[in-house]
Amino acid sequence: ILTEFTAADLDGNPVDQGIFADYDLTMVNVWATFCGPCLQEMPDLGALHQEYQDQGFQIVGIVTDVLNQDGSISESQVEVAKEAVETTGADYLHLLPSEDLIGLLLWQVTSVPTTIFVDSEGNMVGMGYLGSRDADSWREIIEEKLAQVREDAQ
Repeated sequence: ILTEFTAADLDGNPVDQGIFADYDLTMVNVWATFCGPCLQEMPDLGALHQEYQDQGFQIVGIVTDVLNQDGSISESQVEVAKEAVETTGADYLHLLPSEDLIGLLLWQVTSVPTTIFVDSEGNMVGMGYLGSRDADSWREIIEEKLAQVREDAQ
């Protein structure tokens, strides 16, 4: 699903599907700055990112509400997003919506947070998840998906 894309991170640095290559599993968390449940789970996600980073797992966020009506990036909203990341300790890579990300994934997202998991090539692993979860619930899902991708890789 995210096998080929270009986008930028919150600091405007270019990124592409290569961000997945070094990880067996990446949790892609689609969020918005106005979304209470998103912000509520982000401290847990930050902690999980740290906890699992040496196990071939990472989290990548995509913040959705940073576009102006004409599709350009709103710098003031990007600042709001950066503050949210800092405040919640969600200290992992966050991407801005790009045409590619919108075309591949975001057009299907009807509510936030929405979370999907992808393998090292950006292929979706299992189903997507609507709504926020606590650390223990995510941990269970992460363990299950990690086992699944490793099994598939053998």
